[in-house]
Amino acid sequence: MKFATLACSFICCLSFSFAQQPAYRDAKQPIAKRVFDLLSRMTLEEKVAQLQTMHAGRPKLDDNLFNNPAKLDSLYKNGMGMINPAFDETLEVTIAARNRLQDYLLHKTRLGIPIIFIDEAHHGLVQREVDVFPHGIGLACSWDPELLEKIYTHAAKQARVRGTSLVLAPVVDVCRDPRWGRTGETLGEDPYLCGTLGSAIVKGFQGSNNGTIAVDHVAATLKHFSGHGQSEGGDNQAPANYSLRIIREAHMEPFRLCIKNANPAGIMASYNEIDGVPSHANKWLLKDVLRKEWNYNGVVVSDWFGIDQLWNKHFVATDQKAAALKAFNAGVTSDLPYGVNYRHLGELVKENKLSTKALDSAVARVLELKFKLGLFDEQQPIDLGKAKQNAASTDGRALALKIAEESMVLLKNTNNLLPLKKDQYKKIAVIGPMAATNYLGDYSGLPSKNVSLLEGIKNKVQGAAEVLYAKGCRITANGDTISQNNYQYIDTIIFPSAAENAQLIDEAVKTAQQADVVVLAIGENEQLSRETWGPNHFGDMPDLRLQSQQEDLVKAIVATGKPVIVYLTHGRPLAIPAVAQQVPAMVDGWFMGEEAGNAFANILFGDVNPSGKITITYPRSTGQVPVYYNHKPSAQYFNYVTEEKSPLFPFGYGLSYTTFNYSKPRVLLATATAKKTGGTSEPTEKVYGTVEVDVTNTGNTKGDEIVQLYIHQKVSSVTRPVKELKDFARITLDPGQTKKVSFTIDASKLAFWNADMHYVVEDGIFECMVGRSSTDVQKVELKVGQ
Repeated sequence: MKFATLACSFICCLSFSFAQQPAYRDAKQPIAKRVFDLLSRMTLEEKVAQLQTMHAGRPKLDDNLFNNPAKLDSLYKNGMGMINPAFDETLEVTIAARNRLQDYLLHKTRLGIPIIFIDEAHHGLVQREVDVFPHGIGLACSWDPELLEKIYTHAAKQARVRGTSLVLAPVVDVCRDPRWGRTGETLGEDPYLCGTLGSAIVKGFQGSNNGTIAVDHVAATLKHFSGHGQSEGGDNQAPANYSLRIIREAHMEPFRLCIKNANPAGIMASYNEIDGVPSHANKWLLKDVLRKEWNYNGVVVSDWFGIDQLWNKHFVATDQKAAALKAFNAGVTSDLPYGVNYRHLGELVKENKLSTKALDSAVARVLELKFKLGLFDEQQPIDLGKAKQNAASTDGRALALKIAEESMVLLKNTNNLLPLKKDQYKKIAVIGPMAATNYLGDYSGLPSKNVSLLEGIKNKVQGAAEVLYAKGCRITANGDTISQNNYQYIDTIIFPSAAENAQLIDEAVKTAQQADVVVLAIGENEQLSRETWGPNHFGDMPDLRLQSQQEDLVKAIVATGKPVIVYLTHGRPLAIPAVAQQVPAMVDGWFMGEEAGNAFANILFGDVNPSGKITITYPRSTGQVPVYYNHKPSAQYFNYVTEEKSPLFPFGYGLSYTTFNYSKPRVLLATATAKKTGGTSEPTEKVYGTVEVDVTNTGNTKGDEIVQLYIHQKVSSVTRPVKELKDFARITLDPGQTKKVSFTIDASKLAFWNADMHYVVEDGIFECMVGRSSTDVQKVELKVGQ
């Protein structure tokens, strides 16, 4: 009888316990209800903590911290929103530290709110034993959204298996000044292309296009909003004080497209100011446009120290507390990387300078993201075994090879020097500072295997030819073969002496003289093309020419009379007219990822037909900057005294081993009438016409062509760019094959901000230009309205 009573009591207590389970812990409840319930239980201090972040390296998540309960509680007892990564740890150390911290937060804090682990993942996860893909601008040269989505699906899985739940990527800044050290992180100079490829990347990261985050995926963060890619003088973080129309149409447009087409979980504010207002304090940018006009509901994170700069660089606030108030009121949700400014939010609420309602609204966004990520419901420790298994997979290497092959751009091929036949040359000299080391670009992780050009060529010829090597010259005297050290840990740059490089050039000439053909690998390492962030850590360049006697190296090797193929490794377009004139063949490889060497060897010997097209204009000289293709009619109008106005290589340009013929483009429904609204039509999904073109492979080799559509309105209420990319298609054609490519012309392709700053389609004649690059097109006209 006593047993039965005890059993009944236990069951009743258990039932009562389950009945009392907080709604926020019930996975069956809607997220909105769970957020509301959790918010209602939180203290002011716990709410503020959700808007703060910490750094995994300061203090380190090690025994010194976890064995010191007082220190641990002082930092984390109220919870924490997010934690930024440490980049210098092994896989094992990272996972162990994350498990210990998450266990503390789940089981030793009052409400058990999990933390979001952040990582950088610009072109692969920035950790060790990861896959590294081409730099952003290299990836973009593929013009292949489907492949990019696959690549970032892989990157998402590689991140999530290590416990990462939010990544600070992709970069969708439009770059209009290649002097900027972060040019290579971008997808190029065109808003439509940046927005289209950026949307594909977000879909890959999140596993959807509707804002949900699929299993084995991560939350994506678009950066940097906005104007970051056209700073004064090409200086990182400098002002972007351009007209509102330029800001909207050029710099904000990729963000609008990504939000519309892929719904990223996060947006990062940019360092720069617009019209005197820093982005981290810009209510118009972060609230009026982002929240109200675009209906964006995700989190807005600061860039690292972006809120700090309001008081120590921009001087629009007096101290941390004032900066916190400005940033919060402007719409910044989270304070990265240390949260030191937002620790004052509680005081501001108590002083009635911030409302509890506003604070709750910001906290709710962070909590909603944590619920969407499943962090409350999947509380198993990170599995080190699964993470190691993922790191050992070769799937990423196959993707890295494929994207590198699609992204390399054939810039020149006089008399069809390329491709080489494997038995054509008995001695191949691989010369240059980029030959034996494969530089990966800034924000790159450490891959398990990294294939240089020298290694890739040796792998390909397999002893059928002798491969010779000479360094040629040094770019920097204190550079490393590990890219992460070059862009992150080595501050002051030391250049080699001219005498030292002269000796290396002499040695390279001797090597070239022994060879039948020369592959000359030149360009930049990450010390010359990286983010500038401190008084002795620079990356912006006033001179776009080759540095460190590389032009002397090119001249000396060409003088040997040997056939020379130049391979470029770099992070920004270089002003190299003399090189382009002197050598018969050039391949652009940017920072091309872990499989660069094998991909180039496949192109060099014709196993792969190059198909990449550049996504940023190459200037003839630094003085020609800015030289972006989608300029206004009165820009680039006259030649300079000593130089023509045309670029060295135009946007959208790239050669192939085969040839393609374009028919004259055709327009269907060319007389479609726009809905009249005072002479304009509001931009809707209305279709105004279709442009068609037939493309034929007229060569003997199978190849991919990237067909590009540009549009220009002949007469409009305000000046318009001479042409704007509005669509593209990557197609594969066998020799002799013809394909019809169709582009739908809807309102999204014709709308712009008119004289009254309304986003509309104006009646008029639109030139629809179709072709193989921005300068090689055929026109057909489309009439809209009367």
